[in-house]
Amino acid sequence: MITSILTAPRSLGLRQESVLPGFGLTLGLSVTYLSLVVLIPLASILISASGMSWSEFAAAVASPRALAAYRLSLGAAFLAALVNAVFGLLIAWVLVRYDFPGKRLVDGIVDLPFALPTAVAGIALATLYATNGWVGGLLAPLGVKVAFTQMGVVVALVFEGLPFVVRTVQPVLEDLDRTVEEAAASLGAGRAQTFAKVIFPPLIPAALAGFALAFARGLGEYGSVVFIAGNLPMKSEIVPLLIIIQLEQYDYRGATALAAVMLLASFVLLLLINVAQRWSHRRYAQS
Repeated sequence: MITSILTAPRSLGLRQESVLPGFGLTLGLSVTYLSLVVLIPLASILISASGMSWSEFAAAVASPRALAAYRLSLGAAFLAALVNAVFGLLIAWVLVRYDFPGKRLVDGIVDLPFALPTAVAGIALATLYATNGWVGGLLAPLGVKVAFTQMGVVVALVFEGLPFVVRTVQPVLEDLDRTVEEAAASLGAGRAQTFAKVIFPPLIPAALAGFALAFARGLGEYGSVVFIAGNLPMKSEIVPLLIIIQLEQYDYRGATALAAVMLLASFVLLLLINVAQRWSHRRYAQS
């Protein structure tokens, strides 16, 4: 009886009222807000860069110092996102599949990089990994130097990007049906085979999404990196820092050109990752 009442408007072709305002009003407000907050500021960067001549633009974005900053920013962000994709999946697995004392505390610590000011994180990491710090002092006798090197950039980006992977993979792990794993085990599948064939495929889209978010965060990260990187030109100088330096030197066109390059690079890389995510999700659905 209740089911027939709930489905009656649909069967009679009547229009169902939505809790929110109509589609036109909701879409208009959404597009307006998105334009004011995201699209217009980003478009202003491209418009400002388009006012430069090709020679000026090439000189600003293809200088040896800029190319070195590109390599460090892109390489460190990619490596940090890759590390987070592996260990973020492991942490999410532990938080979902196991019960242990202090689990809620560990779960809360994962979100600490979200709440902690990036400058505070950078100072803490620089102090910890300096040659006289707790961790840096242990690595120094082994000839490993983290603070004020390119490795320090990767460490800072790993710290900032870890929550993105954990929080995207964790809900998917919670929704996985464990009876499928039990069925695979009853059919003779080992642990590695069960993980590779049953558990990991539905996690791929979420892992790619977390990787993309961590990678995007790494490209634009400044506060935590500037304190641990050393900021040496051609060695440990990231693109956001180079943009700030050019702004301080009143080279607004050069800073805008670098920002436009990073914007386009981020857009292309995120687009490719989203395409790979859709492909993996569709492949899993078909299988």
